[in-house]
Amino acid sequence: MRPEPGQLLHFSEDPSITRFVPHVAATAQQPGAYVWAVDHDRAPDYWFPRQCPRAMAWVRPGATTDADRDRIIGVGCGDRVHVIEFAWWEAMRTTRLYAYRLPAEPFRPFGEPEPHAHVATEPVEPLGPPEPAGDLIGCHAAAGIQLRLVDNLWPFWDRVIESSAGFSGIRLRNARPRPAPPAEVR
Repeated sequence: MRPEPGQLLHFSEDPSITRFVPHVAATAQQPGAYVWAVDHDRAPDYWFPRQCPRAMAWVRPGATTDADRDRIIGVGCGDRVHVIEFAWWEAMRTTRLYAYRLPAEPFRPFGEPEPHAHVATEPVEPLGPPEPAGDLIGCHAAAGIQLRLVDNLWPFWDRVIESSAGFSGIRLRNARPRPAPPAEVR
């Protein structure tokens, strides 16, 4: 599920939205009221249940080292990996997610140093009714994105943020607590 040219997408579990009004999200790290949407490249970041914590990594052409590609993404595993905890697998299988197609005109790129979303500061009406995203696991498979299951996100996250790979983490506050560091051997 990706936007067509001239469109952006907003993903939601609510199929009844008729108008998107700018608001300050509960998790906002910026003060502005926005309508949020994503483009073709960032749409896969939202092929998840809304509250599902996920860590994502991808190869950045010309920037990601071969060693980091093999260590983070995996040897022969494509250019992108999305990682979730086992506890979210059932929700990934059963959540009904909808994509709202929005006109790109009222939006501007958002995020530094690279935009990760698009925002509008005026109300936006969808171009049509929401479309079911379908099988979220199947969306990943069709896009060639590896979906990895782990017991705890934090060890992967700690490795990826120190790597040369591109990365993003969403809803990490919903992840299991960090594992205790190993006991010091004396």
